[in-house]
Amino acid sequence: MHQYLNDPTLAVPVFPGSHIVMDDGYIFLSGLTVTDIQGGESVVGDIAEETRWVMRRLARMLEYAGASLAHTVRVDIHLTNLDTIHTMDAAYAEFFEGHRYPARTCTESARLSGSSNVEITLVARRPGEKDSDNKR
Repeated sequence: MHQYLNDPTLAVPVFPGSHIVMDDGYIFLSGLTVTDIQGGESVVGDIAEETRWVMRRLARMLEYAGASLAHTVRVDIHLTNLDTIHTMDAAYAEFFEGHRYPARTCTESARLSGSSNVEITLVARRPGEKDSDNKR
């Protein structure tokens, strides 16, 4: 059975969706930009800081759902300018240990919500007894 949750620290979505959807095996997080996060507007324009703000919040959302970034298996990233990918990559890589990176897609999107420059969504495996090697 699916669970539909909203992060209590974020505004209720203005779109018809949930922040977090979980099934028996996976946690799906909706796309997130810094303008979805209170105070995040202050870093709009700095791709590295936008990425860090979003990744920190996604990590907290996973913790709320009982997992961590170490359980992430898939990430989708949208940038308003693909020329900033190397700067974004450097900030993004800070959140994963030992070069254990999830599968990923990164695309250029001409316009993101709230004038943000990066939007990130992810899928994580729900931790279980058999996942002890993933709990790093």
